[in-house]
Amino acid sequence: MFELMFCSLLTILPDYLCRRYVQGKRFGKEITFFSVWYELRWGITGCLMLTVSLITMIFYFHPATDSAMLYYRTVPVLPEGSGRVAEVKVGLSQAVRKGEVLFTLDSSRQQAAVETARRKIAEVEAAMEAAKADVVKAEAQTEEAKANYQQAKDELDTKSDLQRRNPGIVPQRDIEKLQVLVSQRQSGIDAAAAAKESATLQVSTLLPAQKASAVAALDQAQVDLDKTVVRAGVDGRVEQFLVRPGDVVNQLMRPAGVLIPEGAGRKVLQAGFGQIEAQVMKEGMVAEATCISKPWVIIPMVVTTVQDYIAAGQFQAGQQLLEAQNAVKPGTILAFLEPLYKGGLDGVTPGSACIVNAYTSNHEEINAKGTSTGRAIALHVVDGVGLVHALLLRIQALLLPIKTLVLSGH
Repeated sequence: MFELMFCSLLTILPDYLCRRYVQGKRFGKEITFFSVWYELRWGITGCLMLTVSLITMIFYFHPATDSAMLYYRTVPVLPEGSGRVAEVKVGLSQAVRKGEVLFTLDSSRQQAAVETARRKIAEVEAAMEAAKADVVKAEAQTEEAKANYQQAKDELDTKSDLQRRNPGIVPQRDIEKLQVLVSQRQSGIDAAAAAKESATLQVSTLLPAQKASAVAALDQAQVDLDKTVVRAGVDGRVEQFLVRPGDVVNQLMRPAGVLIPEGAGRKVLQAGFGQIEAQVMKEGMVAEATCISKPWVIIPMVVTTVQDYIAAGQFQAGQQLLEAQNAVKPGTILAFLEPLYKGGLDGVTPGSACIVNAYTSNHEEINAKGTSTGRAIALHVVDGVGLVHALLLRIQALLLPIKTLVLSGH
């Protein structure tokens, strides 16, 4: 309506003034209800064409959308396993800090596993002490075997020397027995050395490996025990935390509640613009927004990111071929906007629906040396009509509470 009134001042009004003061035609006389179209046909036609062109230019170069919202991410409160709730540490709605305990699960099985792992470590440590004693025992047996061997060897050497000096003085049978005894004593030394080596290997290799495995099992059991204590992963606020002692929670079906990170939905506004405006939407564009949760306030914004993909076009590979005509609607160009000034979104409730206008600026191209005069004038017109859109946004902001509270029918 505003565009039509503005265009009529440039077309219909001059046409009427020409008819009235140049041709002398007056309303109610020459210009009547039945002849007004014929008499003012040039002005009316020009008004319609100019209005359509103006509206097209305004909405193309200065896109607007009411599909804007302060989206925010929520974190489900879930244990890493499943179990029955033993104790709840927070209320239905409460601010929490990172690492704060939210609730605990029944941990009797995990505590038993921890105790079993600790007993296993104690058992291995006792076995290590016993193995050390076995090493000492094996060393003593080795020394004893060496002494017995040396005794048998000395006796054999003595009798062999006597036999060599006085043949027949020592029976050959005794010498053979001593030779067998020396071999037996040597085998005893080898057996004692092998026993010592086995005990040493147990102390240095086998039992430390068993202890390391027992320590790893204790660590695993402790990790499982720690998982029964569910903590807040980030600073934020738990909402609708309805879990109570005795409830069963698991990752697939029964989350305990929702954790909203601190500052979520208070920094970035997401807005979906029409696909036809894909060539116009650029990073750095100045924009304005008004939100339902903060009426009668215009928030200066700036476009920080324009998503290069349209969500409506995504698909997942399946067993059927993609049919393009099954698409529900074309989809939008998603843009991320941040407040132009610090604290611009203060007072706007996260998740609030908003209306957003973005404005094209051709200031740099207008001031460029290579820009022709005609193009500079055209670009000035494009930038100037943004004032109309800004005025429309303020009218929408003014009427938004009335439309929501009075005209919505609720």
